[in-house]
Amino acid sequence: MASSTARDVLVYTRTSGYRHESIPAGAAALAELAAEAGFAAEATEDPAVFSPHRLARCAAVVLLSTTGTVLTDAGRTAFEAYVRGGGGLLAVHAAANAEPDWPFYGELLGTRFDGHPELQPGAVCVDAPDHPATAPLPGRWEWTDEWYNFTAHPRAAGVRVLARADETSYRGGTLGADHPLVWCRDAALDRGRVLFTALGHAAEAYTHPVFRAHLAGALRWVTGG
Repeated sequence: MASSTARDVLVYTRTSGYRHESIPAGAAALAELAAEAGFAAEATEDPAVFSPHRLARCAAVVLLSTTGTVLTDAGRTAFEAYVRGGGGLLAVHAAANAEPDWPFYGELLGTRFDGHPELQPGAVCVDAPDHPATAPLPGRWEWTDEWYNFTAHPRAAGVRVLARADETSYRGGTLGADHPLVWCRDAALDRGRVLFTALGHAAEAYTHPVFRAHLAGALRWVTGG
């Protein structure tokens, strides 16, 4: 369970599948954004940090492009208790492809990664200009990324979609006019806050001021700000 005075942000970057070259840039950016928000940040790939004692100090956990199985059984138990106890989770980009055989994580995100077309320009359409994660974005934002497809629409799992991809603006979309890219849960299976953004493939994204503002707003929201 997260303490009401928790002041840490844990940025977890372990991979056991494909590893994004942007992870170091993303970890550095998220540490900077956490510090700007008044949090101490730790970037790590050590699964031992997923313990009740360590997670109790965390205002939020960030899963940054984690792929494959990245937690131990004990870590899964501690992390589930943390989220159910009110902890915050920010899942970024390939985190949709993490923990493929853990049902709880799939329920938490509301769907699973189902491939992507080639990196290319496209357009992000903001549905929630009032949310901290999407308030910094233009209503229609031209952006270059991997436009993730998903196995099912997360709306069916009760999430709030904050931004969508305009599939007419790029090649390879599979979800039609209502293609989710950014979504959140105000209460994740109990009391925790969860936000997922599919954006963030390239290293240069993490120095882009608009994308950084998107991450800063997401981090602020999952930490309860």
